Amino acid sequence: MAHHLITGGNGFLGSRIAKALLDINEKVTIIDVIEDVDYDRRSTFLKVDILNLKELKVILKEVDYVHHTAALVPLKKAGKLFWEVNVEGTKNIIEACKENNIKHMTHISSSAVFGNVTKKDCPIGTNPSHLFPIEIYGRSKTEAENLVLSEINNPKSNTTFSIIRPRTIIGTERLGIFEILYEWITENRNIYIIGSGNNIFQFVHLHDVVNASIKACQLNSNEIFNVGAAEYGTLRQDLESLIRYAKSTSKVISLPVYFAIPVLYFLDKIRLSPLGPWHYLTYHKDYYFDIENTKKKLNWRPKYTNQEMLKESYLWYIKNKHRDFKNLSAHKSKLKQGILSIIKKFS
Repeated sequence: MAHHLITGGNGFLGSRIAKALLDINEKVTIIDVIEDVDYDRRSTFLKVDILNLKELKVILKEVDYVHHTAALVPLKKAGKLFWEVNVEGTKNIIEACKENNIKHMTHISSSAVFGNVTKKDCPIGTNPSHLFPIEIYGRSKTEAENLVLSEINNPKSNTTFSIIRPRTIIGTERLGIFEILYEWITENRNIYIIGSGNNIFQFVHLHDVVNASIKACQLNSNEIFNVGAAEYGTLRQDLESLIRYAKSTSKVISLPVYFAIPVLYFLDKIRLSPLGPWHYLTYHKDYYFDIENTKKKLNWRPKYTNQEMLKESYLWYIKNKHRDFKNLSAHKSKLKQGILSIIKKFS
């Protein structure tokens, strides 16, 4: 029985990694600054901030593997805190892993490190040298990656490291901006998108990311893995498929790019919109990964298509929308819609 530690273990992804490991009888410790009363009691929960290096070094003494999922996400609009948590926190985890000779650490990164891609950039490989982040969240995740990459390229390290870059993750318990989408569909409101929606857009299922993180630990090798669905279409196709599944009368309405982005930028700056730069600067673009290297090296296959995961997540929302989701992580919480709540009334 190996001992796994999961940072951000009460979050959307971390909690599912914990459950998957517990289901195969591994020992699990989760650390988080969020106290979730529903955390899996088969694990050990410690309320620990990843900025507390001294405490991390003590906690990791009996650990074999670390799954580093803790981060501030775009929805938080955290400004300078992105750097503090996403970069300094990652630096602390790496140092604690090395001091305790942890076998392997998986670092959950983000496709935001690739920034504003163009059609010719896709499918995106693991090392495109010409792609750069375009906003503060992406820059913080890129710098965190650089810290991990320095260890991947360090032949003297006793700990191996891997970077896992997921596309937008969907699964049961996923709320955040998807909760807004699902709510509008149930109320037969029109769904507004930037541009035509004919951009090819890849998602990834929560369980497929969980599986990749666990397999990366088992491989125990210095690697970079892009993870995403194997079957996906355009954003418009996937949204319209979900609307049909929901038997909704909602329609997908295109907004001109030249109009929508400046307006959303302004609303973001005055904090009237829940959407951050990562959303309104990229969701009208082709965005999909080359996953062949991941499939080969991890013996990993994504099990869910875009449309399957959207339908599953929507169905979970319908069954659970009246629950109280207070004091949970960003992706497991309901968002304040801001000005979108006014727009919805006229949709």
